[in-house]
Amino acid sequence: MSAVVLIVDDDPVQRRLLESQLRRLGYDARTAEDGVDAIEALTARGAAYDLVFLDLAMPGLDGLGVLARMRELNIATPVIVQTANGSIEAVVSAMRAGAADFVVKPVGPERLQVSIRNALRTDALQGEIRRIGRRAAGTLTFRDLPTRAPEMAEALRLGERAAASNIPVLIEGESGVGKELLARAIAGSGERRGKPFVAVNCGALPPNLVESILFGHEKGAFTGATDRHVGKFVEADGGTLFLDEIGELPGDAQVKLLRAVQEGEVDPVGAKRPVKVDARVISATNRELFRRVREGAFREDLYYRLSVFPITIPPLRARRADLEDLTRRFVARFAAEESRAVTGVTAAALALLERYDWPGNVRELENAVFRAVVLSDGPELRSADFPQIAALTGGETDAVEEETRSFVRDLEEPELETKLDAPALPLFASDGRLRPLDELERDAIRYAIRHLDGQMTEVARRLGIGRSTLYRRLKDLGLDQECGGPDTDGGQAVA
Repeated sequence: MSAVVLIVDDDPVQRRLLESQLRRLGYDARTAEDGVDAIEALTARGAAYDLVFLDLAMPGLDGLGVLARMRELNIATPVIVQTANGSIEAVVSAMRAGAADFVVKPVGPERLQVSIRNALRTDALQGEIRRIGRRAAGTLTFRDLPTRAPEMAEALRLGERAAASNIPVLIEGESGVGKELLARAIAGSGERRGKPFVAVNCGALPPNLVESILFGHEKGAFTGATDRHVGKFVEADGGTLFLDEIGELPGDAQVKLLRAVQEGEVDPVGAKRPVKVDARVISATNRELFRRVREGAFREDLYYRLSVFPITIPPLRARRADLEDLTRRFVARFAAEESRAVTGVTAAALALLERYDWPGNVRELENAVFRAVVLSDGPELRSADFPQIAALTGGETDAVEEETRSFVRDLEEPELETKLDAPALPLFASDGRLRPLDELERDAIRYAIRHLDGQMTEVARRLGIGRSTLYRRLKDLGLDQECGGPDTDGGQAVA
């Protein structure tokens, strides 16, 4: 899914022109008629804008007023200010108010594209830095987990409800979907915000040390216990204990865990008396936990105690609308970490990633992008930078075709208001062979002449070539016989 841009301008003509430009560049454009309308759009439930184009001079709430309101509301969406007044004072005021960039009307397509890419890249990197910092501080919130997928939005909505209380939460989902991230957002959005968040992978605990690690032990409680250990429950006192892969917990430990959750106290190994703890428990599993109950591998009473508020996170293949945003964030982070000059991903590479099912979910995508950033030699990640994904999807041919379509789109005249309504030119013939360039050029010129009613000067301008070059190509390609008498601008008309 392409980036979503909000255009804020009180001039309907300017809104329409910029919207047309953005759509031709491949972005999803939305519009707002004034500053008040813009704030309503940005604060609406489920709003997920990647960028705002903001006019400075508007009646009522002007551009600087919108920037001030966004700062008050803690809306971090990057803003590119546009105005007919290109004075230094206006630039300084906009930048001080928080704008990411500044363009003067009318803005050319090249400048527009550069400004958008820079703003999105900077926002992706800053967003990753914010998330890393808040995760470390225990203040990660649901604002740090933006999504465009309705399935994921529902999971986040339930997480927000759970954050408002201390109800036990069970997060279910495949490995790599982000269960711990959701647990951290729940902890960082409630009354235990900023308090300890202790994560334990129950599947990685040595069987003979499970009770000691979770509930602690006294000095001398067993061979090797040379010091007292408080355990993970006590470490999380006042905060949140996240028990990942809870279904792998051994039976003996399940009994003690049930007591700890019900009574709010733990029994350290070798201790004479229980220890009171106040830790909220959030558990997670990548397996169907109730099936483990039916199989007798997990206590039924513990299951019902932990799953009071179940939340299911959908796999990445069920929320492909988030794939582009996730990819852009990972590219920004790894490019910064590895000091690589990678600024984005081509449309063909994104199309390739969207065709893959991602059995390893977000974690697999993160690793794939990391590898691609390290191996890439260009400013953008291409399909060739994801050889393993291409091999698994068998989509190399489709990727090449999409690369070509993207290149053709980049060559289009940005000010062209009338779009060609014909289907894209096929790159392959019916027998599967790649069509020669002469055939593709012949079809493109033939359609352009027909579409523009034989106005050859306009045809040449739209194709980005001179009229003499156009006539020469007509003759070389055998199209001159299809043209009749002179047209109204001194050219020829199609018969």
